[in-house]
Amino acid sequence: MSARTKPPFRADHVGSLIRPQALVDAREKAARGEITHARLLAIQQPAIRDAVKKQEEIGLQSITDGEYNRKSWQSDFLLKIGNVAMVPSKIRVKFHSSAGTRDHNPPSMAVVGKLGRPAPIFVDDFKFLKTLTTRTPKVTLPSPTILHFRGGRDAIDRAAYPDMAEFYADLAGVYQAELGELAAAGCRYMQIDETNFAYLCDPALRAEVVNLGEDPATLPRTYARLLNDSIKGLPADATVCMHLCRGNFAGSWIAEGGYDPIAELLFNEINVTGYFLEYDSERAGGFEPLRFLPKGKVAVLGLLTTKKPDLETRDAIMRRIEEAAKFVDIEQLALSTQCGFSSGIGGETMTPERQFEKLQLVVDIAREVWGEA
Repeated sequence: MSARTKPPFRADHVGSLIRPQALVDAREKAARGEITHARLLAIQQPAIRDAVKKQEEIGLQSITDGEYNRKSWQSDFLLKIGNVAMVPSKIRVKFHSSAGTRDHNPPSMAVVGKLGRPAPIFVDDFKFLKTLTTRTPKVTLPSPTILHFRGGRDAIDRAAYPDMAEFYADLAGVYQAELGELAAAGCRYMQIDETNFAYLCDPALRAEVVNLGEDPATLPRTYARLLNDSIKGLPADATVCMHLCRGNFAGSWIAEGGYDPIAELLFNEINVTGYFLEYDSERAGGFEPLRFLPKGKVAVLGLLTTKKPDLETRDAIMRRIEEAAKFVDIEQLALSTQCGFSSGIGGETMTPERQFEKLQLVVDIAREVWGEA
């Protein structure tokens, strides 16, 4: 097997980790105005330092801050874009779990004026992370498609954007500015956390898209252009990956269905290097769509679940990797957990100890399969 010296690595992970209770308490106090931001950082930064040390001890090459710098995987970034506001959701989804199904209106955002980037968003957080490790620090960002998908055209101010092409151009510009400044700070591994391509594989959610006045058959190509515009202009040695998520909170998920409806476009028309793909259950479908993965790109198989604490067995994961290798060269595969361990505050499905046992298993199996982590 040839060695991978650039991300995504043979053993990788999506990014978020279960937050220590002291950090959760501090963030809630800061939100209520009971402690200063400086005091919050004094609690947050040592927690990140501990998380980095643990990742290194396990043997991971990809190092994140656990998303300890935010309350939510999406809103802490998107709400810092100029003229983005939280609004009631217009899309209804069903959260599924082993306990049953419940209706849910996910947090939605509206564009209430011209988009902008008043200040860097995650740049200072990356600079701090970079001081803590000699391995490859990774930054995760929510996909720009989120600002459109949950509200459609009606969520975009018509006075500011009578032409949707201008909206997409300005939104891409915000991401270009943030990613460009991250790159200037030394970041060479960025990940876009993308839910909507996976949602567009689910017939029920495709129907919701129609209700918003959009065409689920053409929307993926619109989003592909947006993503490509958002990440263009980065240094040649920078790696951008995409994580596809079907929803993740307290062991629940939203979307079901394999990657078949989007695979050819996803793998061939979006200019990222790697894809973190959920493959921890039957609801993700089979490995057949991997046949569309072109040479030079990597599918990171999310075979270990973060939705329940049961520890997978080595043999079961090895068999699944062998199955995937029937459709794509094993050199184009890597291994990870299916999602992050904590999309926001609360809703954890396991202990921090079990979380790291799963990550250790990822590393150990990767070394056995590819001879490296």
